[in-house]
Amino acid sequence: MNFGILLALTSALAYGAGDFLGGVGSRRHSSWPIVLVGQAAGALVMLVAGLMLPGSPAISDFAWALLAGVGSATGSIFLFRGLARGRMGLVAPISAVGAAALPVLVGVALGERPGWLVWVGVLAALPGIWLVSRDSTSDRQARTRAGLLDGALAGAGFGILFIALGQVSADAGLLPLAGNQLIGAILTVAAAAGLGQSWRPCRGVLGWGSASGVLGASGTLAFMVATQTTSLGIAGVLASLYPAVTVLLAARVLGERIGTGQRTGIGICILAVATLALG
Repeated sequence: MNFGILLALTSALAYGAGDFLGGVGSRRHSSWPIVLVGQAAGALVMLVAGLMLPGSPAISDFAWALLAGVGSATGSIFLFRGLARGRMGLVAPISAVGAAALPVLVGVALGERPGWLVWVGVLAALPGIWLVSRDSTSDRQARTRAGLLDGALAGAGFGILFIALGQVSADAGLLPLAGNQLIGAILTVAAAAGLGQSWRPCRGVLGWGSASGVLGASGTLAFMVATQTTSLGIAGVLASLYPAVTVLLAARVLGERIGTGQRTGIGICILAVATLALG
């Protein structure tokens, strides 16, 4: 197996496992300190990697990293909140579709002309989201609507993250990514304080947040190295399968039951992400 393909699969595993751990931790504690600890742990990992693999970042690279930090913090906060109060098998795929679709739409606005395969992925996501959102009882419908909203907001945040990171120059190294994580941590504290939410981590939060953050940073590193040894399209397809990891862990570890219609919708969402990446 090509080493780049193996790394891209490792990236999907790391992202999916990180989201799962962050979501489980957010069910036991507030999502705010979970996100904060995760961002700080990720910043530490990226800082060490950046010092080991130095580059030549420009001021504009750090500016884009700042915007990426806004997207990262926004995406993580709503993803973990959605995972805590909704269903992991619902929130994760929707956030993934949003994260994949937003860069496509922004690219079109900037003059890019995607191929037909990209548009197939965007249109396929719509019935997938509709199937995922269906449920029978009013209580479940309320919880499903909450999960849909959090998933959409998380997808928008991660879409901004990907768009901004795509503007960082190739020779910038990894130090801007450390800045991205650090800015995410600062914004998390600021947002929590502004909303009157508790953000100070307790001992129980440290393990969940650190594990989630380190896995997320490891997934980013694995993806970046994968793109150097295989095509970006192949690496993107494989790394975008991370919701399947989150859903599988939720079913195996937490015993979440997913209905036939929702299972079909989740499958369509994951295929839509793969189609967008291929395009």
